[in-house]
Amino acid sequence: MRRSKKERQNLLIETIKEQPFITDEKLAQTFQVSIQTIRLDRMELGIPELRERIKSVATSNWNETVKALPIDEVIGEIIDLELDHRAISILDITAEHVFSRNKIARGHHLFAQANSLAVAVINDELALTANAVIKFTRQVIEGERVIAKATVKNVEAKNRTVVEVISNVDNEIVFKGDFEMYRSNEKEGTLE
Repeated sequence: MRRSKKERQNLLIETIKEQPFITDEKLAQTFQVSIQTIRLDRMELGIPELRERIKSVATSNWNETVKALPIDEVIGEIIDLELDHRAISILDITAEHVFSRNKIARGHHLFAQANSLAVAVINDELALTANAVIKFTRQVIEGERVIAKATVKNVEAKNRTVVEVISNVDNEIVFKGDFEMYRSNEKEGTLE
């Protein structure tokens, strides 16, 4: 179905508001136009390219620093962090992450993204994974972008914190994990 330029641009604005990390390629597929058309629409509307949108979200939302590990040891790019509450990271699946014969991402990369995010969200100098219950819900292929969201569910006695991580590709869940994290400082209570 062919849309008018005005209709397409209005839908483009809505789509990017809902999915700020969507690529121009995916937008072109969605609207059945060329990538160049999407880029021209974005320019006319003053919508920055993906990299700039990511930086903008990170700058406006990320006011804290990772304590439990060096930032360069986090798998994926952290774009949002509120210690002991939530964190978000992005991992673009490239040739180095996939099996060469079928272009499917190796599971340990998705696990590593989620696990390192669970460590990063802990407000402590030491955070280690004590236990993890994970589930892969669909295959991820080369070229897809995985957005992992970590949420601290509760802080238990005996230096333990439970972190839920849900990873999505295009708003479809591809991985879920509950990580029981050991922390060196004992915290009390349940987070809401």
